[in-house]
Amino acid sequence: MNLNTSLQKIKGVGDKTAEQFAEAGLRTVGDLIDFLPRKHEDFSEVTPIADLQPGKVTIRARCESVSTRIVKRGMKITTATLVDSSGKLKAVWFNQAYRAQQLKDTDQEFFFSGQFEFQFNRYQLTAPSCEKVSDMPVQTDRLLPVYRQIKGLKTQLVRKILAELRPLMTMLPETLPSRMVKSEGLLSRSQATLGMHFPDSPSDVERARERLAFEELFQLLLASQYNKQANTQLEGWRIPFEQAVVAKFVADLPYQLTGAQRRAIWSILQDFENPHPMNRLLQGDVGSGKTIVAGVASRQAASHGFQTAIMAPTEILASQHAETLQGLLSSHDVSVALLTGSVKGKARQLLLESIAEGEVDVVVGTHALIQDTVEFHKLGFVVIDEQHRFGVAQRQDLLKKSKHLPHLLSMTATPIPRSLALTVYGELDVSVLDELPAGRKPIETKLWSPNSRTQLNSLIDEQISLGRQVYVVCSLIDENFANDKKSVETEYKRLKLVFKNRNIGILHGKMKPDEKDQVMRSFAAGEIDILVSTTVVEVGVNVPNASVMLIENADTFGLSQLHQLRGRVGRGAHQSYCYLMMSDSKKPSQRLKEIERSQDGFYLAEVDLRLRGPGEIYGRAQHGSLNLQVATLGDTKLIARAQVAARQFVETDQDLLQYKELAEAIKYYQRLTTLN
Repeated sequence: MNLNTSLQKIKGVGDKTAEQFAEAGLRTVGDLIDFLPRKHEDFSEVTPIADLQPGKVTIRARCESVSTRIVKRGMKITTATLVDSSGKLKAVWFNQAYRAQQLKDTDQEFFFSGQFEFQFNRYQLTAPSCEKVSDMPVQTDRLLPVYRQIKGLKTQLVRKILAELRPLMTMLPETLPSRMVKSEGLLSRSQATLGMHFPDSPSDVERARERLAFEELFQLLLASQYNKQANTQLEGWRIPFEQAVVAKFVADLPYQLTGAQRRAIWSILQDFENPHPMNRLLQGDVGSGKTIVAGVASRQAASHGFQTAIMAPTEILASQHAETLQGLLSSHDVSVALLTGSVKGKARQLLLESIAEGEVDVVVGTHALIQDTVEFHKLGFVVIDEQHRFGVAQRQDLLKKSKHLPHLLSMTATPIPRSLALTVYGELDVSVLDELPAGRKPIETKLWSPNSRTQLNSLIDEQISLGRQVYVVCSLIDENFANDKKSVETEYKRLKLVFKNRNIGILHGKMKPDEKDQVMRSFAAGEIDILVSTTVVEVGVNVPNASVMLIENADTFGLSQLHQLRGRVGRGAHQSYCYLMMSDSKKPSQRLKEIERSQDGFYLAEVDLRLRGPGEIYGRAQHGSLNLQVATLGDTKLIARAQVAARQFVETDQDLLQYKELAEAIKYYQRLTTLN
């Protein structure tokens, strides 16, 4: 038996079980060994019956008596009396009649692990796992691994099969250089795997996780290093940096650039001069002016005969970018065109011809840009807005529309903590816009309890009377009676009754794209006073006249998302407000207090990372389909160690091919993130 052996050849795995494993992506012995537990439950401490407290427990006892009876609907209930030197206890199993046969030998000692609880006017052990003391425990008397649920299979069976594979786990090939394992003070691959599946103590789990998490992060960061290295070998367009042209363009802007914008522009234009393509991430807080940065770079590209393609996730956002850039670039003889699915017939054909002949300098569009019918004359610069909403393949399709790889600028409005950015976007150079444009009024943020709803309604009505508009964001589309969150439909009906003389619109993800665009256009045109929406407005068109953002059940959102939603207002000259309505009248959480007092998206992202972990931030900004099993992106110290190790590996020019397993993992991560 080896790691490539089919699971079907393992004792206890029949055709059906093998099929169920396969549906979960587990086909070989190696796959199952790498199927790591998501957590551990501690049943390692054996407690005398007399000392038991409610909760998860393990006892060592004999079975004094056992019987099975059938109740209504054919359910079989097996009841046993368990006894040790300190006392007696009832144990109950449902539809596990085989337990009676298992426990018939009253002289045999067993380990019982399960939930000790008060049921039917007595304390009992409910559905415990049971194993002979003389056997090596798999389901009892240990730190019990808990695995991701596999449809149709019980966790106990997974543990039993893994126990069969335990000898093989002692001989796993090492996947990291031996010198690195030693210098980092890590467990071997075998020790770490055994420590996850069969730990003797919590410290075993901790050390196993450290080794396996380090390995994942090292692989990811090493792939980034190789991608960066490979990028320098790619042939790109060299676009000279003409400072006089840029300086005049910046001077003609109707407002002053922030220091962060100037630094980002300088970095981009420096990258343009390199013979290899730029691969840069521009991350900026909501309203920080990312579009202007792209506009300045587009102006420079156009002055040397290069075209720019800007891809946005929605038509309405693309239209907004096109309008903004048109206003900035038209006076400098730079032509801007909009290409979306709505441009059809003769107009579309004429536009495609103009793009192909180089008559259009800047093309702003949606997925329509990557269609086969779209050809560029000389594409030198590509901008992907809200880049995490596009797949790797989509980005690459756009890059392929050029003789040489164009320079790539990816933009995101999700503030990402530095540790996270370095990991998820490790192969990119990163520019950060952490300053808001001058003249922006801070958004007043206030927490509200449901008891103050009437007062809040008055404030909202007052804003509408002044000619302003309001967003109301809810977390659900349909009413779920098992959940007290506000649904969009319910909130829409309520607001229609409260604000009878106001125009109220509704927007959610189940609507067709054309319907969503129409609603947003109506709101932007001032035809809707209150827009009730799901979080689909999070990335959307700027409506400078919108001055109020009300978020229902704010305590159910993460900080980063709340901040992103807040950024939908405060885009104009008027004072804007963000009202956070809590689910109940309880004391607000630390998270909500933080967003009430701070408007710094990067600070809030760090707080979210600390309080909630990276799941939310990472889920919203994931690169390709990166799935880390063990590592947590919140472990900044481990990330730092892995970064140093990855750089040293590359700088010392080590031969990756001598590490077969490592090389395969690197190839996987490289495919997710590579430019070409």
